[in-house]
Amino acid sequence: MLNTTPHPDRPRASQARLWLGALILLLGLLPATRTRAADSALVFLTDFSVRDGAVSAMKGVAFGVDPRLPQFDITHEIPPFNVWEGAFRLQQAAPFWPSNTVFVCVVDPGVGTDRLPVVSRTRSGHLFVGPDNGLFTLIDEHLGFDQARVIDATRHRLPGSAGSYTFHGRDLFAYVGAQLATGKLRLDDVGPRLTNAPTRITYQHAALTNGTLAGVIPVLDIQYGNVWSNIGRELFEQLGAKPGDHFEVRLLEKGRVRAKFEAPYATTFGAVPEGKPLLFLNSLHDVAVALNQASLAQRYKIGSGPDWTMQVRPLRKASSPR
Repeated sequence: MLNTTPHPDRPRASQARLWLGALILLLGLLPATRTRAADSALVFLTDFSVRDGAVSAMKGVAFGVDPRLPQFDITHEIPPFNVWEGAFRLQQAAPFWPSNTVFVCVVDPGVGTDRLPVVSRTRSGHLFVGPDNGLFTLIDEHLGFDQARVIDATRHRLPGSAGSYTFHGRDLFAYVGAQLATGKLRLDDVGPRLTNAPTRITYQHAALTNGTLAGVIPVLDIQYGNVWSNIGRELFEQLGAKPGDHFEVRLLEKGRVRAKFEAPYATTFGAVPEGKPLLFLNSLHDVAVALNQASLAQRYKIGSGPDWTMQVRPLRKASSPR
């Protein structure tokens, strides 16, 4: 005879199957959720350092917008108020990030004044959030902005921060940046278009004149004391230089010569004796000068920024092997 008595384990097994099905369904949804959260990243650059809680406060604001939003740093060690160096570090790093990355950039000595808080988008699709004070000069030149909008701070700021005037990095920029990166805010809704020309820093653009190259010294290679320029590979190659060719190098501050020396063009530091100068192309493919295993900047007391320039003139070709 067929036993129709319910087995005591059958209800429990049925319930287990239901739980298993729900778990599988949930796991199936998770990859899509993670993908949406990781469609963009938020990247910070400031002159705050990490000795206090300012950077952490900005990241806490972004975390509050969406805990899944990836957050990274370019640097927080820009010298205080040095808008130029902030501009260069942005140009040095930002092009290597995916096109939809959002950068929150705060080197803002004019915080709370009438300088405008903006969001600017490059033709490559990168977004830059920060003050319109020249900080985006080099990014605009290298990637090109196709749109800039003024943040409407009456609608887009950290809730409860309306009485704060000196920490726009937290109250405006981190909050708006996170909203943009997570898709909760569209660029078109940030505020009105920037109608005036963006603020730009004036500096010596790289040029070749009568056989002499000239350009700005944008930054120093801080760790090693190498001196960089904005003279690019293509311009340098117009001189037809080959490794071993010698050049006269002049380093100037506001047009006054601070150092003058001869250096060979080399592809490696080890091509010259220890302590001797060389001219080379740095990691950005720009002309730079250095001392092998010593600080050229320290030896000659060289600085960087729009007031500092480099001039390079060919002297003699390398000797041909017999």
